[in-house]
Amino acid sequence: MTQRIFELETKRLRLRSWKAEDLPVFAEMTADPEVMRYFPAPLSREESDAGASRIQGLISQRGWGFWAAELKETGEFIGFVGLHFQEEGVAIPNTPFVEIGWRLAKSHWLNGYASEAAREALRFAFEQNIADAVYAFTTLENIPSQKVMEKIGMSNTGQDFDHPRLLDKPNAVKRHCLYRITRDEWLVNNNSQ
Repeated sequence: MTQRIFELETKRLRLRSWKAEDLPVFAEMTADPEVMRYFPAPLSREESDAGASRIQGLISQRGWGFWAAELKETGEFIGFVGLHFQEEGVAIPNTPFVEIGWRLAKSHWLNGYASEAAREALRFAFEQNIADAVYAFTTLENIPSQKVMEKIGMSNTGQDFDHPRLLDKPNAVKRHCLYRITRDEWLVNNNSQ
C-alpha cells in the first residue's frame, strides 16, 4: 500500500513534498552563514542535497515531515517547516517524541511565515493523532526561534541539554533548550482565539 503524502495549506503558504527545483535554493540557504548561524557550519551543496533527500525520504515513509514551504501567491520555495520523529535513545530529554522545526531563507524572515506554518503543522499533529505533545529545540542563543516557539504556544521545559551530535562543538552550538506543547494546551490556545 502506498503511503498517503499529506500537504498542508495556510493563508499564504503551502507545505508540500520537495521538488528537484527546490534543491539549488535550499543549497543557497544552507550555505548562508546567517541562516546557519546557530548550526555547526554552513553546508556544501552535496551536504544540502543529502539533507533534502533524507527529509523527502522520511515524508515518503510517514506521509509527513519537514515539508517544503512555498508561497502560494508565487510558488516560490522559501525553506521548510514541519514535523520530525526523534527516536528514543538519542540523549535528548523526553525522547521519543515528535519535533516541530523550521528553516527559512533570510529574505523571508520577519514575515510571520515560520509561526504561520508551524501553527498549521501543530494542528495537523494533534488532529491526526500523531502525538499527544510536540517538542522543539534550539541553541540557547537562538532567540528568534525561541520567540516562534512561544508565539505558537510552546513553553520552555527547563530541560537544557547538550545536543548529542554536537558534543565536540563549542557551548554556543551544543547547548540547547527544549520547548513543548501538549494537545490540551493547544486546544485551550485554539479555542480561546
